[in-house]
Amino acid sequence: MGDKMYVRTTPTIQINDYQRGGGLRYENPQSDGVMLNIDKGKYFGFTCNDIDRHQSDLNLMDNWGGDASEQMKIVVDKDILGNIYGDVSAENSGSTAGVDSQSIDLGTPGTPITLTKTNILDVIVDCGTVLDEQNVPETGRWLVLPPWAVAMVKKSDLQDASLSGDGTSILRNGRIGMIDRFTVYSSNNLTHVTDSGSTRTVNAVFGHKAGLTFASQMTQMETLKNPDDFGDLVRGLNVYGYEVIEGKYLGHLYADKG
Repeated sequence: MGDKMYVRTTPTIQINDYQRGGGLRYENPQSDGVMLNIDKGKYFGFTCNDIDRHQSDLNLMDNWGGDASEQMKIVVDKDILGNIYGDVSAENSGSTAGVDSQSIDLGTPGTPITLTKTNILDVIVDCGTVLDEQNVPETGRWLVLPPWAVAMVKKSDLQDASLSGDGTSILRNGRIGMIDRFTVYSSNNLTHVTDSGSTRTVNAVFGHKAGLTFASQMTQMETLKNPDDFGDLVRGLNVYGYEVIEGKYLGHLYADKG
């Protein structure tokens, strides 16, 4: 914690007109870097009494340690997903999203987009259009939706295997997969707010893997004898950092449950 990482980015290469015999121009690309600060840390600590350990039919140390790792993942996910949407380019959010069209409604405070099983596929396509207008690469796109929105996708027309292009309906296998070039993820760690009477208004995020950088390391995981009782002390420290590298590669969908 307190370290810094230098993250190199990919430059944009210029494309030129070619004329036979006209010679070639060469540019000198610069890989601009982003300094990633490892400035966040989360830890857990618990005691395991010898009496409990000996009388239990479970391996308490492994069982509790596994749960601590799962809770760590949830906390870190909530931190990242609850903050990166604030660094999205202005053209990739709001009621006039789209750098060219300026007419795609992704929701605003007071007027969130209401998602239903009827319109959710259209909204996902709109998110893809926003990235298209920013010339974001098609490979590597992702979309994070809350579980209730993913359930709407399963209830939409895509439950028909012939429409989704899969051999088995998503209603049968539960796998969402890709929709309009997005790899769709379900997460209960998105930020929810109360807006316009709805308690399920969500700050959903989408984008491309080049828009965000993240580093994490479990720096400590140790077991100590409890100096005040019979048993052990178990503790772990995870340090991490994240940074939005390119805001135009990310988008913000502000939506509620219809």
